Amino acid sequence: MNGFASHGLDEDAFGEKRGNIVQAFDAFPKAKPQYVTQTSGGGKWTVAMLCVSFLLIAVEFRRWWRGHETHTFAVEKGVGHNLQINMDIVIPMQCSDIHVNVQDAAGDRILAGDMLKRDPTNWRQWVGARGVHRLGKDAQGRIITGEGYHDHEEGFGEEHVHDIVAHAGGGRAKFAKTPKLKWGSPGGDSCRLFGSLEVNKVQGDFHITARGHGYQEMFAEHLDHNSFNFSHIISELSFGAFYPSLVNPLDRTMSTVPNHFHKFQYFMSVVPTVYSVDASNIYSSRTVFTNQYAVTEQSMIVGERSVPGIFFKYDIEPMLLTVEESRDGFLRFVVKVVNVFSGVLVAGHWGFTLTEWATGVLGRRRKRMSDGVLTGRAHERDD
Repeated sequence: MNGFASHGLDEDAFGEKRGNIVQAFDAFPKAKPQYVTQTSGGGKWTVAMLCVSFLLIAVEFRRWWRGHETHTFAVEKGVGHNLQINMDIVIPMQCSDIHVNVQDAAGDRILAGDMLKRDPTNWRQWVGARGVHRLGKDAQGRIITGEGYHDHEEGFGEEHVHDIVAHAGGGRAKFAKTPKLKWGSPGGDSCRLFGSLEVNKVQGDFHITARGHGYQEMFAEHLDHNSFNFSHIISELSFGAFYPSLVNPLDRTMSTVPNHFHKFQYFMSVVPTVYSVDASNIYSSRTVFTNQYAVTEQSMIVGERSVPGIFFKYDIEPMLLTVEESRDGFLRFVVKVVNVFSGVLVAGHWGFTLTEWATGVLGRRRKRMSDGVLTGRAHERDD
């Protein structure tokens, strides 16, 4: 052909040298560099694919690094007996005038006042404390409407499980010391009740009343009604192990009363909760056993024949919430990255091919139109 044979030449001599039999299974066709043309359009598509690949890989790395969280509800197994209640509350009354009791569904009555510590203090030392706010309002006094709620919040005001575990970690927690009396009356005008007490793990009521009112107390003198003032600041109210860094719904809340006969009622639903960032061993050091609760508040003015005070009604839910935070293995992450990069390459190749085809079609149509104008012949209409 074309004198090649007369000169002893063969077209196969211009191709690649034949290799072994394995070369016949090569699924990656190749071309010589002199047969490859680099265009500006191809360069733009390459830069775009690199940018998209980098962005998607960065998002995938961030998602892998943060891990994912799994929520599981199940009926709580085992037999529960005791429940720890942690309380830190300030009431503008003398400590000797306050009675604290717990009455549960089992019929047991616990003299909580003997288990909690009482320190005299001044009301003014707690009102201006950082973060103290009224229930239903934020620290700036604005009403909480729920518009700022995020569905990814895992509880205690934290966004991730590892934050909750980190705040709950450390050694044995203790209540802060009562500030020294700096002003006001020598014995203080308020009382701080704080500490932890063990109760039966059943539905119960936690009552804070005045001396001589509520439960009948032997040798308890009747307190003058003008001394009633059940305004209060709750610094801590939690169930289970004491973790002061975890914020509960009633923590740092303040309520005041306009009169002497006022009744506060808090209805709480307690949900046992387990937070874990290492699902392989639920009893590891990176697991927190605690309780969350939802609260509803109701306050009213009562008559002199009723019992004023602060009443906490708690109910233990039979469900156990388990929140686990885990992270995929590194090999699985690498596979995802390869899939992302391969997908971008395939999509970019198809985009470049379609763009070149559309550019070629438009170029041919324009050329035909320009030829018809120059020669005076009408161009044929494309089907």
